Amino acid sequence: MTFDYKGYAGQYLRVDLTKGEMKKEPLPSWMAKHYIGGTGFAARVLWDELKPQTNPLSPENSLVMAVGPATGALSPSSGRFMMASKSPLTGIWGESHCGGHFGPELKYAGYDMIIFHGRSEKPVYLYVDDDWVEFKDASHLWGKDTKETTGQVREEVGDETVKVSCIGLAGENLVKYAAVMTDFYRAAGRTGMGAVMGSKNLKAVAVRGTKGVEVADPERYMEVMDEVLYQNTEGPWAEPAQSSLGTYGTPNLVAVINAIGRLPTKNHWTGYYEDAEKISGAVIRSKHRVARDSCFSCMIQCKYVSTVDSGLYAGTFSGGPEYESVFALGSNCLVNDIEAILHANMLCNLYGIDTISAGKCISFAMECYEHGILSEKEADGLDLRWGNGEALTALIHKIAHREGLGDLLAEGVRGASQRMGKGSEEFAMHIKGLEISGQDCRAHKSVGCTHATSVRGADHLRSLSCIDEQGFYEAAAERFGVDKAEEICNLLSEKYKGYIVKDQEDLYAVVDSVLMCKYGTMWPPMYYLDFIAKLLPPLTGMEEYGSVKEVRLAAERICNLRRCFNVREGITRKDEDLPPRFKEEPMPNGRAKGEVCNLQPMLDEYYEARGWDEATALPFRDTLERVGLKEVADQLELTGKVLKRIVGK
Repeated sequence: MTFDYKGYAGQYLRVDLTKGEMKKEPLPSWMAKHYIGGTGFAARVLWDELKPQTNPLSPENSLVMAVGPATGALSPSSGRFMMASKSPLTGIWGESHCGGHFGPELKYAGYDMIIFHGRSEKPVYLYVDDDWVEFKDASHLWGKDTKETTGQVREEVGDETVKVSCIGLAGENLVKYAAVMTDFYRAAGRTGMGAVMGSKNLKAVAVRGTKGVEVADPERYMEVMDEVLYQNTEGPWAEPAQSSLGTYGTPNLVAVINAIGRLPTKNHWTGYYEDAEKISGAVIRSKHRVARDSCFSCMIQCKYVSTVDSGLYAGTFSGGPEYESVFALGSNCLVNDIEAILHANMLCNLYGIDTISAGKCISFAMECYEHGILSEKEADGLDLRWGNGEALTALIHKIAHREGLGDLLAEGVRGASQRMGKGSEEFAMHIKGLEISGQDCRAHKSVGCTHATSVRGADHLRSLSCIDEQGFYEAAAERFGVDKAEEICNLLSEKYKGYIVKDQEDLYAVVDSVLMCKYGTMWPPMYYLDFIAKLLPPLTGMEEYGSVKEVRLAAERICNLRRCFNVREGITRKDEDLPPRFKEEPMPNGRAKGEVCNLQPMLDEYYEARGWDEATALPFRDTLERVGLKEVADQLELTGKVLKRIVGK
């Protein structure tokens, strides 16, 4: 089989779980050309194949697993794949990315994506061995944790190296933020992709591939790779990568972020945690870290394995935790016992639970308990006072099994607060149903715009700006003008932040479609859209992507299409707001003491930059036509959800 472009397998799998059928289909060349891969592919598939108001846990929902042209091609930090579906947690766009080695294995097996439809009558897993694809009975795996499942699948297929992505008990029990785990410790964590798999009775996907990836211009491609090698070993990225991320992993961010007053503490009551040093990357490394690990084709190698050898949590053994897990299970709940955090992280990995959402649901319960909204009886007799590590781990068990209070918290903070009532909504830290990740926008104002506008809810991985976070003045001046650079680099100013959020979202949309890790792409002066313009032509043969303008256009196409998916589901400007805590409660301590976040000016800038109506956040027709989405505009126009721009407005 030949395909018009290199870097692709050129085919994908379409799996009908209801009928027990699968079909190999050629990847359309236009899809590769206009949507690049990964997130772009998923956006096109879900827009075309899902009807509005589809129940996320119904057989009618589709689930996409996709890779990009960089996957498996030795591009920097490219050992990734992504999953997308309509989220059972938020009811809108659901998307999650995962590292490790599963993504390259899928590419080596000869597939750019797998699209799942329907629901199996009984539990199954899909086994892919190059061209051989079959369903296998998973009834005996139902109820097993992700470690047991991975081990048993490998034993059954007779290959200890087969790559397995699977769900645990949380996915089976339809916990709304259930994760999909691969390589034991890597999580496609956010928005509930594990619950979608569980609703389909799909326990796992096991992949073995022996094919290669061909690039269009090997000599020119290796020149780009030589530049990457230099950047990571001797150049500007070598020092932060090797001395901090490589040494401590992402928990090195605990101290850094606490210093700027942005570390979520006590359910976002503040951004400064007095006990931050007790849960820092340095503590984990000195007392609990036993091995360093890496995803495929990564020079940063920020992954690690940690253990607890004695005490209450003896026997703990798991990958990580990452920064987001440390904050969510630690400072967010005022738990300063690093061993309790490590154990809670292990439980989330075994059950297949998103650590961010789990931690925020538990901190929500703790704050409700503090204010008398949740009684000890309603808490199943647990002492939910702040800092109780034993209660933290007990609730994770309950959430996974949907027992008692855990059944309520398994719905997410929005669902739990709606059911609980009694003023609990005040303590539900979410946007559009997704629990807020590890940043406080009172200390870093552009985060407020990032969280509010993100296509999947309160999320940092679609557009978090490091320009202002790290004070990259030269990058700010080059991209937005010298006259704006000083204000942009001021963490506590809202001015111009909507513009940098839009710009960063464009970059991340392409990175998530080429499919590379954010840590290889997010910090100037390392990479920007110009790096993608260097990478894609020799990799794929698409010479038009040698132009930054064309790369940007593809990014805007992907961003607008995902946005239109949410618009079709009813999302407007009123949904893109912050919890009152960030707008009305001044930061009580830390570097950002006294600060609140004024979101509205940033939203105005963002919508202006995107070409969407500032009053409603609906897209203008001419914007969609400019990025190549005329047919999408036509479909939205039938429902009144696209606007014609008024000349002179």
